Amino acid sequence: MSKKIKPGAPQVTVYSVTMGLVMTVLFSAAAAYLGLKVGQVFEAAIPIAILAVGMSSALGRKDSLGENVIIQSIGACSGVIVAGAIFTLPAIYILGLDVSFWHMFFSSLLGGVLGILFLIPFRKYFVQEMDGKYPFPEATATTQVLINGEQGGKGARTLALAGLIGGLYDFVVATFGTWAETISTTFLRVGNAVADKAKVVLKLNTGAAVLGLGYIVGFKYSLIICLGSLLVWLIIIPAFNLFFGGQVLDFMGSGLVQTVGQMSADEIFRTYARHIGIGGIAMAGIISIIKNAGVIRSAVGLAGKEFSKKGGSEVKVEETDRDIKMKTVVIGIVITLLAVFAFFGFGGVVNNIWQALVGLLIVAIISFLFTTVAANAIAIVGSNPVSGMTLMTLIITALVLVAVGLKGEAGMVAAMIIGGVVCTALSMAGGFITDLKIGYNLGATPAKQECWKFLGTLVAAATVGGVMLVLNKTYGFVGEGALVAPQANAMAAVIQPMMNGGSAPWLLYGIGAAIAILLTVFKVPALAFCLGMFIPIDLNLPLLVGGAISWFVSTRSSDKAVNQARQDKGTLIASGFIAGGALMGVVSAILKFAGVDWFMEGWNTVASGRLCSGAEAIAIIPFLLLVFYMIKASLRQD
Repeated sequence: MSKKIKPGAPQVTVYSVTMGLVMTVLFSAAAAYLGLKVGQVFEAAIPIAILAVGMSSALGRKDSLGENVIIQSIGACSGVIVAGAIFTLPAIYILGLDVSFWHMFFSSLLGGVLGILFLIPFRKYFVQEMDGKYPFPEATATTQVLINGEQGGKGARTLALAGLIGGLYDFVVATFGTWAETISTTFLRVGNAVADKAKVVLKLNTGAAVLGLGYIVGFKYSLIICLGSLLVWLIIIPAFNLFFGGQVLDFMGSGLVQTVGQMSADEIFRTYARHIGIGGIAMAGIISIIKNAGVIRSAVGLAGKEFSKKGGSEVKVEETDRDIKMKTVVIGIVITLLAVFAFFGFGGVVNNIWQALVGLLIVAIISFLFTTVAANAIAIVGSNPVSGMTLMTLIITALVLVAVGLKGEAGMVAAMIIGGVVCTALSMAGGFITDLKIGYNLGATPAKQECWKFLGTLVAAATVGGVMLVLNKTYGFVGEGALVAPQANAMAAVIQPMMNGGSAPWLLYGIGAAIAILLTVFKVPALAFCLGMFIPIDLNLPLLVGGAISWFVSTRSSDKAVNQARQDKGTLIASGFIAGGALMGVVSAILKFAGVDWFMEGWNTVASGRLCSGAEAIAIIPFLLLVFYMIKASLRQD
């Protein structure tokens, strides 16, 4: 990563800000639709970086690396704001209630602004002090895209070829359904029998983007993540079936009538095992907060020192290390929290000032403390467990609101909006640390990224609010043909019984918390392990394959320089896979949104319902060819 922004090269220009805002609008709309349709919010940073490089090249702009960083940073507001909004706010519609545009807009805007402000004091710790200690997979891939797009040469050709291969590979799966996107042990007759009787299932996503992500995550962390998944899918889920198969376990008082044995392995995961993962993530987060107490104290202390200064000359700071002044950050936090209080108290969210104050305290405490957890998760695996942390936030919010007299339908709406603010704050904190890491890698000015992030947040919040209103009127969130909105459905399923006298699955959360404590005692990274318990196994197993390839290509030679060269080339290929897969995912989503599936009907074995075990068996071949290409190309000496 030797390429840096040249001293004096433009960063914030009319062109970079305008392009960043255009990207924000386009990708906010695309991400909102895709997230509500299938539950996956694609990371916008990489496709935006690709488009920024392409536009700069097409327009003949010289020394555009700094401008492209700003375009990417502003545009990336789309994905994080969308994640914060669609995981919570559609649950209000699902519950048969109503939410206005202004509720959605202010929930997303205020949460996004808080996420930016709370993260800034921790920038130096994560991007500088932890440089080289965390893999930062998405930031690494995006940096490679921007560097190689700027300088060209062999690296650019390698990245472009890998992007073409990975993009086409993922496109024919997502759009045409040429082979199965996920391979499951159930495609074998014996595997189907084992899944039915013992509830033992393994799944592997065959996507190029996920494989590339695993390469950059590396073998160590991908193994830890997978061990968390294997604990759930090979031990916990079968144990539930073995010991409680004939019983109805209704931990939330939701009126569940299905016995454990009547459920599939996936249903047991969603109903029970995933809550153990949520408990583990929450406890790992608390442990992380305790471990990072020194960092938090340092950030708070820095703010205090700035306020205590009385004149005098300021210490000169390098342009590449200059943040927004801490005094400005603290004043911004105070103003934003006052706006949150006004929004809750006078915006029709709660019934009285006391309840508004309670909501404010929930937002302020949880958002601030879990900022470091969100940043840690992104730094390790490139995936923010924001839905898990939000679910825990909603449970805490529901309990507190019921205690202060807000329950029933009014309580549900209030809990979802308060949860939406927190969810967006944590999503923004996790996503923004990626942008700042990209800027650090390339020598951008952090203060410029931080300032213009607020404008991107404003535009993204307005776009997402409008898009959700349109999608609700066009498709709806309940009934035939409705958008699936899986995370919002999960939130609604938890909140409804609690606001009507039910409870939370505290036993399951407690088991997860105990696991996190044991992992910490034995010096196993608890957050990575518990992320594996929470994220579906089909997304974790390919991480291990990618991590194993990374280990393999970097250990074949006795010459360390050769191993490093192979490792670096593999990183380029993995970045290409991620970039191509992300970009083609957007294209596929747009085609589906435009309703042009009709010309693919003869090809699409998935959409037409003809997917069978044969499609999964076929998927093994192209996946192995992808693995072979990655290994062979990484080992080849130019």
